Amino acid sequence: MKIALMPNLTRIEALSVTYGICESLDKLGAEYFFAPEYKADFGSTKAVFMHERESLPECDAVIAVGGDGSIIHAAKTAVGYQKPVLGVNAGRLAFMAGLEDNELHLLSRLIEGDYTLDKRLMLKANVMKGDEIISTDYCVNDCLITNEEKQRMSEIDVSLAGSRFNSYLCDGVLVATPTGSTAYSLSAGGPIVDPELESILMTPICPHSLMSRSLAFRPDAVIGVSSTDDVALCLSADGTQPQIVEPGCRVEISRAEFTANFIRIKSENFIDILYRKLAQRR
Repeated sequence: MKIALMPNLTRIEALSVTYGICESLDKLGAEYFFAPEYKADFGSTKAVFMHERESLPECDAVIAVGGDGSIIHAAKTAVGYQKPVLGVNAGRLAFMAGLEDNELHLLSRLIEGDYTLDKRLMLKANVMKGDEIISTDYCVNDCLITNEEKQRMSEIDVSLAGSRFNSYLCDGVLVATPTGSTAYSLSAGGPIVDPELESILMTPICPHSLMSRSLAFRPDAVIGVSSTDDVALCLSADGTQPQIVEPGCRVEISRAEFTANFIRIKSENFIDILYRKLAQRR
């Protein structure tokens, strides 16, 4: 089996956890790859160093090491090559992690094919000017649309299937997947949704209203977001560098044409993971 390793070495524990993964893969007879920039850190291992555009077509799976952000970044990269991702926690909560750092002995199940795939709905965000698509981005967790002028609220229009739905005086609008319901959406007051229940969640951020609540839409909904003020908005997909949405443009968010596939080695269900992870916050 061939594995592409994507560690986030800004995490304190990631270096030692990744070395542990390399040792386990050596014992299991698996071949593994790193991008060339990791050679200084892992040159003493049996890894093959090559660019992701070369290793991902060859590999059978991706192992991402870090927190949820690292795992999601790896998933967005891997989805273009239709490769599944196993997350190994070297962060804090890491809802997306399939293994903790003390469970590396379970990697044998990956090599033996003894795992299931969680197929997670993704969102596509098109920046539109009239009928023209200016740019496209994808997310596993959420798309955040905010006022570029962070010091004040903005009046933001939300449409559904092209028809005006509501207008919010708020700091921004968050459109999330069920996977993202335990991330920023939860902090913003949104509901926790089982990822097997496909839907699209929309939550106004700090709305100046007594009646604004999160809403859940069917998975084939198309949500449009634009500013009624003559100001630019910012779009960030899964926390990436914000993109400016100029006045007169809008963001259209819909279900992506593919899913992010996460490897599930253990038999824990969503409720088990939710309870165990959130219990750490008590």
